[in-house]
Amino acid sequence: MAGKRKTNPAGSTNSYRADVLHVLGTLKVATADQIQRISAPHLSFRHAGKEPASKQKQARTASHTGALSDMRKHGLSENGGSTDTGDTLRNLTSKGLEAASWELRRPATEMGSTACGAGSSGASHPMAVNETVIALLRPKPDVAKLADDPSHVQAAAQAAVDGPSGVGTIGSYWTEVPLPATGTWNAPGKGGAQGRRGAHRTAGPGAVVVHRGRQLP
Repeated sequence: MAGKRKTNPAGSTNSYRADVLHVLGTLKVATADQIQRISAPHLSFRHAGKEPASKQKQARTASHTGALSDMRKHGLSENGGSTDTGDTLRNLTSKGLEAASWELRRPATEMGSTACGAGSSGASHPMAVNETVIALLRPKPDVAKLADDPSHVQAAAQAAVDGPSGVGTIGSYWTEVPLPATGTWNAPGKGGAQGRRGAHRTAGPGAVVVHRGRQLP
């Protein structure tokens, strides 16, 4: 245990660090709150009764915040400013993007770029896109992870599980998606566009949600 603490002082686990790689590898920039809501929604139910809301957020995001701290130590992630509401923005470094490529089983050429500097103006647009993706995903809590929690917590989580299903998983979305008019997906030609902060669903019937794009030169 001492060795693990020395390597990862915040005590994060492989699974929580993998959560960070999956979310930031896809969305490029996000808050710990968004990472938790996508990757471990059961924590939202476990800590729902805490007051005030700031204490609730601190409790449910603690594991992912620890993972982000350890990943910064290893040069995989960095803090990139803050949102208009004061939440710290997180993004991967080039090294982290490479690790995310492995986690997401995607070629490095399809990973896009880091979001370094995205927080200089509060990243209001990426945050809105992230919330759209979360609304599409409708992440379901793992009720089994709440087996030791009070019955009312389990009941609330089960109600969410029984609700309408979302669209895909975080691994089935893309950002910086090329929309080629010529060429191929991996080598788009002139005249196409790129959805810079969009989401591209690849599972099931294809659908592209583009929130902002730029024309490729």
